[in-house]
Amino acid sequence: MTVEQIQVDTLVVGAGQAGVAMSEHLSKLGVPHLVLERSRVAEAWRSGRWDSLVANGPVWHDRFPGLEFAIEPDAFAAKDQVADYFEAYARKFNAPIRTGVEVRKVQRNVGRPGFTVETSDGVIQANRVVAATGPFQRPVIPPIAPKGTALNQLHSAEYRNPQQLPEGAVLVVGAGSSGVQIADELQRAGRQVYLSVGAHDRPPRSYRNRDFCWWLGVLGEWDAEIAKPGREHVTIAVSGARGGQTIDFRALAQQGITLVGLTQAFDGDRVTFRADLVDNLARGDENYLALLDAADAYIARNGLHLPLEPEARQRLPDPDCVTQPILALDLLAAGVTSIIWATGYAVDFSWLQVDTFTEQGKPLHQRGVSREPGVYFLGLPWLSRRGSSFIWGVWHDAKHVADHIATQRKYQAYSDARQPSATADAPVLNLSSVGAH
Repeated sequence: MTVEQIQVDTLVVGAGQAGVAMSEHLSKLGVPHLVLERSRVAEAWRSGRWDSLVANGPVWHDRFPGLEFAIEPDAFAAKDQVADYFEAYARKFNAPIRTGVEVRKVQRNVGRPGFTVETSDGVIQANRVVAATGPFQRPVIPPIAPKGTALNQLHSAEYRNPQQLPEGAVLVVGAGSSGVQIADELQRAGRQVYLSVGAHDRPPRSYRNRDFCWWLGVLGEWDAEIAKPGREHVTIAVSGARGGQTIDFRALAQQGITLVGLTQAFDGDRVTFRADLVDNLARGDENYLALLDAADAYIARNGLHLPLEPEARQRLPDPDCVTQPILALDLLAAGVTSIIWATGYAVDFSWLQVDTFTEQGKPLHQRGVSREPGVYFLGLPWLSRRGSSFIWGVWHDAKHVADHIATQRKYQAYSDARQPSATADAPVLNLSSVGAH
C-alpha cells in the first residue's frame, strides 16, 4: 500500500526503540499517528551491529515496563533477541508502523499548519513530526584515517566477525564498549591486536552482588540532568559479553592485546600515538574506584547486607605496553592489514529542513520539544537525563513528549471549535487499518 498523499496528526520517523516507545504513549493518549521506518523494526540491532553483540545491560534493566524478555533477568540479550523484543512490543498494541518507507524531506508549510513530508512512497501532510532516529545515524571515521593505502579500513558499524577481515594483525581505534569487545573477540580468534585507548569511564560490571546498572540507578546517576563539565562525550567501557565482565585494560594486555595511546596521525605505513596511555588508564581507574566508594557509602548509609568484595580493588601490574608505551608503529612491519574505527557516530538530520538546529547541526530542544513548534526529538543522548539514549530511558522521555503533543492537541481542538470548519486538501489516513509489519 503506497503512502500517496495522506494526512496524519503526528508522524514518527524511525521504528527503533524510540519510535516504538513513542507510538505506545501516543496510542494510550488517543493521538492519531503513523510510524515510518525505512527498513525493518529495530533494524539497527539486526544489521548495524556485529554478529556476537549482546546488550550492555541485563534484561531486567534494559527493557520497557510493559514486556519482559523470555530469558533470565540477569542475562544479556543478543542483538537479534533485542530486535525481536521490539517487534513483539509493537505488535502488543498494534503500533501503526509502516516499514520500507524512507523519509527524505520535511518542510514547514507556508500559510497553513503542519509540515509537508516527502517520502520514498509519496507525500504526507503532518501536523507534527517526531524525529525518533536515535543517536547512531552516521558512522564517524576521523579525518586522520590514511588515504590511498592498501589497508582494509572499516567502521565498527561494518564489522561482523573475525572471518570478515583479511589475514594479519588489526589496529582497533577506540576503547569504548564497541572497540573493547571487538578487540577482545579478534584476539580470542588468534589475531594480533593493537588497541588504541583514549579517555574513558570504566565502571565495574557488577560490585557486591549488584550490576552497575543498579548502582547507577540507586545513586541517581541515570537521572542526572546535566553532564559533568568535560564528561559529555567520554565513552563508557562496559560489556555484557560472555555473561558480563568488568573491562580491565591490564587484563586485556595480559591476554595478549597490545595497548597504545590515542591515535594521533598517519604517515604512509607509519602511525603515531599520543603519550597519554598511562594517564588515560589512570583516569579510568579513578572513575572505577569512585563508583566503588559511592557504592560502599550507599550500603553503609542504608544498612544493606551485601557481600564484601575486597578483590574488586586489587589492580594488576602494568604490562610492558604501559610501562614502555609504543609511540609509533610501522604497520607493514607489524603485519597490520586492517584498521577498525570504533570512533562513534554523528546525527544526520539533513532531511529535517526546519529552523531548530545550530550551525553545527545540533538540535535545539528542551527535553525533546524543539524550538520549531510541532517538531520533536527522541532517543538522543542527554535529551532529558543521562539515561535518555538507553532503552528504559527513551521510554520515559517518550511519555513526556507524548504528553506535550496531547496538550497541544487540546489547545488546537479549542481553536478549531471557535473557527468555521475547513476541508483539508488531503484525505485523512484511516490509521485503524495500519498495523505493525
